[in-house]
Amino acid sequence: MGHLVGKDIFQQLGQRLDQASIRTPWTPIFGKLVASLFSPAEAELVTRLPYRPSSLTRIAKMLGEPESQLRPMLDTLCTKGLVMDIWDGQNFVYMVSPMVVGFFEFTMMRTGPDLPMAEWAELFEAYMFGDSQFLQANYGAGQQTSMMRALPHAEALGEHVEILDYEKAASLIEDNTEFSLGLCSCRHEKHHLGHAPCPTPMDTCTSMGSAARFLIRNGLAKAIDKSQMRDILARSRETGLVLSADNVRKDAGFICHCCACCCNLLRGVRETGYTGILVTASVVAQVDAHVCIGCGLCTKACPVHALALVSRDQDTKQNNKPKLKKLAQVQEHCLGCGVCALQCPTGAITLHPRAQKVYHPEDSFERVIIQSLERDTLQTLFFDNPQSKTQEFMRFLVGGFLKLPAVKRALLSEKLRSRFLAGLRKLSG
Repeated sequence: MGHLVGKDIFQQLGQRLDQASIRTPWTPIFGKLVASLFSPAEAELVTRLPYRPSSLTRIAKMLGEPESQLRPMLDTLCTKGLVMDIWDGQNFVYMVSPMVVGFFEFTMMRTGPDLPMAEWAELFEAYMFGDSQFLQANYGAGQQTSMMRALPHAEALGEHVEILDYEKAASLIEDNTEFSLGLCSCRHEKHHLGHAPCPTPMDTCTSMGSAARFLIRNGLAKAIDKSQMRDILARSRETGLVLSADNVRKDAGFICHCCACCCNLLRGVRETGYTGILVTASVVAQVDAHVCIGCGLCTKACPVHALALVSRDQDTKQNNKPKLKKLAQVQEHCLGCGVCALQCPTGAITLHPRAQKVYHPEDSFERVIIQSLERDTLQTLFFDNPQSKTQEFMRFLVGGFLKLPAVKRALLSEKLRSRFLAGLRKLSG
């Protein structure tokens, strides 16, 4: 009987995790994954935790259990990266980690001789890329709001092109005083999958502020200083890595240093064509046909295959030199990262403002709201007690309304979005 109960609680856990801002549809592989990551007791607790970040006092009151009994279990879940404890300025609030950025990254940042890292790597790989359910659930219907956004390399910007501070990796570093360095989850995963060694160092996951404190506090990363952060940024520029950060304009918590051979985000864009997996920068690469020599180095450098060599017009000349047959051309799904420009030997490629404005949420509150609305889980943030039958009914009722295409289009439109978000901020405040 216990075995049957164990299987049932993991399915309940799967249903609970699927109500986050990143969906996790149930599959047999996902069942094996959660059963490997959570003990039955941990799974049972997580299924009962509120959907919104909550203090220990609120959790204890909601669950009807003493804080002294809940705290050790929550602390253990935090050291595993399955729950996050975030200081809100007055208290620690606990929230269940989403799939990304969350328990995939935190799990694969762990080390230890007794951890089944190879098993976890295989299960994550099979779930995220073995079939299309996970990616389709989050991006297959045209969802555009991801957890992460590309940062442009400042050295790739065209002359007189200005970007805002939140898009400058150097500014994000200067605006913070606390930093951490941990293993790159994607690179660590590929190592345990037996992929060819990556030339990029394993320890390149950098975080800042409260995110850094969470990782350091729970043994998932080590503290570093600002000069070390600057050195890592310089190394990423020299080696042509893609920079990405939280998809927010305020209080970004991390900078990733991504290579094409390991990064799951870049792989997702490359293999599926779902551009929303990594939100683009506000700039895009442009090629000066008069300077391009068609060498193809940019096409090899681009991590999402957003550059191609095409045939030149017959009468096109290159600075009065013999006719050149090929020309680099930028495709629609360019991230605006600038890696191609860093590799261009003639300076033919530079980054320029996009014709269409790119939406980057103001902060994590705004991002989670829009993500949840896109993925049909916003109702869980309004009625966040998974044990209440009344709130379960309200989630069903409100969720059905929010799924209506006309309602969703209206709330996501630029015209209504700001007013909708402002109203929710007042309610939450």
